Amino acid sequence: MRIIDLTNNLFEFFDDNRFNIERWKNYIDSNILNLKELCLKDMEESLEKGFSFNDDYLPILSSVINNKDKLNKLKESFYNVTNNLDERIIKRFNRSIDCDIILYLGLLNGAGWVTELNNKTVILLGIEKIIELNWCDIDSMNGLIIHELGHAYHMEFGILRKDFKNISDELLYELYEEGIAMVFEQEVIGDPNYFHQNDNEWKMWCSNNLNLLKTSFYNDLSTMNHDNQRYFGDWVYFNGHNDTGYFLGAKFIRYLLNSDSFNSIITYDIDKIRDEYILFMNKNN
Repeated sequence: MRIIDLTNNLFEFFDDNRFNIERWKNYIDSNILNLKELCLKDMEESLEKGFSFNDDYLPILSSVINNKDKLNKLKESFYNVTNNLDERIIKRFNRSIDCDIILYLGLLNGAGWVTELNNKTVILLGIEKIIELNWCDIDSMNGLIIHELGHAYHMEFGILRKDFKNISDELLYELYEEGIAMVFEQEVIGDPNYFHQNDNEWKMWCSNNLNLLKTSFYNDLSTMNHDNQRYFGDWVYFNGHNDTGYFLGAKFIRYLLNSDSFNSIITYDIDKIRDEYILFMNKNN
């Protein structure tokens, strides 16, 4: 596992506190091969959906330079969390994850993003999204990095992504894989009830409404797609609460752990996942 910090020269690609995308391209090119193309492609897909660079992207990117206190706190938390991180993973799972953790300024590609780059698994941590979400403290950074490592663990030792015949299976699989990452996070931290999203009594609400979440998610599968789903992301809400899919996914995986091991669960195919979810849904809290 390699820890890479690309945030030491951020101010060089700002003009009078305003983000300069051409300077950003040079910054990315000089540090990580092919990362520029990955970030730009993701941004272009968002712009095609109706987002505006000037209205939606530029203010958040430019705000990085005006939030130096948050940036310093973010970096301090980053180094605190990544210190001896590999040893923590090995202690719990008896395996080391072969990946790079990269702290960088992206193009709102996400606070955390697991992908493959140059035939290597990488975890990309976008400081602009982390600052926007105010995830700069140690607890938030702990949750963010270890959650993404859960996806990397799933990718390396299980089956992380597949091609599906329909959107319903794809979204059910998303619930499953996010649940795996959440449980991985809880296990490394050492608290099965830990959720880094627990703000404003979020966890209590989700727990009190778990049966509603179970049935609503399953019933939504017949009409849900990535544009109208209401379970994943800080920009969508289920009954006034966002990210409820992460809670539901974790509870689903915890249910599976009653009868199977974590390393076996991460190899399930979609038919097995669907059958198990129906059993989970029909079981009251």
